[in-house]
Formats: sequence, C-alpha cells, structure tokens
Amino acid sequence: MSKINSKYSEELAQECLEWIKNITGEPINASGDMDNFFEVLKDGVLLCKLANCLQPGVIKKINESKMAFKCMENISAFLECAKNFGVPTQETFQSVDLWERQNLNSVVICLQSLGRKAHHFGKPSIGPKEADKNVRHFTEEQLRAGQNVISLQYGSNKGANQSGINFGNTRHM
Repeated sequence: MSKINSKYSEELAQECLEWIKNITGEPINASGDMDNFFEVLKDGVLLCKLANCLQPGVIKKINESKMAFKCMENISAFLECAKNFGVPTQETFQSVDLWERQNLNSVVICLQSLGRKAHHFGKPSIGPKEADKNVRHFTEEQLRAGQNVISLQYGSNKGANQSGINFGNTRHM
C-alpha cells in the first residue's frame, strides 16, 4: 500500500485539483495533500461534474448519495467518459483505487491524461502538450530505393577470415 502511494506527487495532485476547480467552478480545496485529494474526489460527484463540463450532458445522472455503490457508480461513469474522451486504458484507474484509497497515484495519472485532452473540448489543459500526428507520405520510387540499401545493422564482412573457426568437438587422442 505505502509502496504504491510513495509514487504519489502532491504537486501533480494539486495541479489536477486546481484544473478541476478552474473548469467546474466548484469551490474545492485544491491542496495536493493526499487526504484532501481523496476527500474531494472519493464520491465521484466532482469527477462527473468535470466530465459534464468537458462535454455537457455526457453523464445523465450524478448520484449525490454517499452510499458506497452510488459513489462507485459515479466513479465508473467518469472512467467510461475518460476512455471516450481518449484517455488510454493504461492511464485510467479502477473505481476501488479511488474509493478505497488504494492507488491515488493512478487517479492523478488519469486526471493528468484527461487534462492533456481538455483542449479538444475548448477548455484549458494541463501538463505537457500532446504530440500531433506526424504522417508521412512516400512515393513508390522512394519506397523502392530503400530496398536497395544494405543496412549497416547487418554488419559488414570487411576483414573477415576463417581463422579460429572450428565446428564440433576436436578429437582428443
């Protein structure tokens, strides 16, 4: 447990909360302290509001109830949206990571990833800018020219001779 949470970064968590506060306009405490981060996000309500700010109406019903399964429903709904917004599966978290406070670092990673996508929705984004696709088009001629080049990865046989080569075992007399 403590090993996973040792990766937790208060700076990144604070950046996430300030970004959420900025987009949702909710009066939350944006301290990156682990306890605060957990308290602010654990019921999933704020996460759902965030998703709805990025794409209005994407989450139909936000459960304001504090019952465990209702909160888990909120978190799951948010995760579903995050994936639809383009957050890669490996950067999302399991509902229990947040609800049972098992891995808050993965929650930070997910929010950072979502934060990088926010500009697609006309919202301010956080973290490093995502790389744009760099598509290249080659002509048939260029592709054929590449087939005639012997790559140096194959090595060269300059200075090669057969000394020191012996196959199999030598005969012992």
